[in-house]
Amino acid sequence: MAQENGERHHLYEDLLAMLLGTLFVALGITFYTQSTLLTGSTAGLALLVQYATDARFGTIFFLINLPFYFLALKRLGLWFTLKTFVAVLLVSLFAQLTPGWIILSALHPLYAALMGGSLMGIGLLVLFRHRMSLGGIGILALYLQDRHGIRAGLFQLVVDGLILLAAFVVVAPTQVLLSVLGALAMNLIVAINHRPGRYIGMS
Repeated sequence: MAQENGERHHLYEDLLAMLLGTLFVALGITFYTQSTLLTGSTAGLALLVQYATDARFGTIFFLINLPFYFLALKRLGLWFTLKTFVAVLLVSLFAQLTPGWIILSALHPLYAALMGGSLMGIGLLVLFRHRMSLGGIGILALYLQDRHGIRAGLFQLVVDGLILLAAFVVVAPTQVLLSVLGALAMNLIVAINHRPGRYIGMS
């Protein structure tokens, strides 16, 4: 619920949001892994590597994010960087554990794409509203925009497009098309609900 007076979040609220947001994202990732689907940004890159090498998503996702924390520290400050580091760590951990917590004997790919994308969108929304992220490409995009004038949104779009193009080498074309639908669901949730002035709680 929006905080009308703009008061800061308490630490326990940030911690609960971090736990809930990362659990949502990890469940979405589990749906995607089960159906061999892709998403964008660093998570998409980690899924792509997983499908190509059979390495674990959690390990890849954690390692890929490591180089970006220096940029986050310079661009967004220590507190944001620490919270983002813990959020990435939790997603990496929960993505490993969730398949052991739920048994998916049958999962329709279209449902996996739309619901998995929606779960990740909700998780990201929770994290964004408490001033944390899942690191990676988004931080690099903000850095390049500040230092070199490259539009962050355009850079992110190009990277996501390259990930999806590379996916054609690793997964079936149908899975790529379903992944695009999932990405639309995820981005719609964030775009509709994460607007300046709509939610003014601070961390």
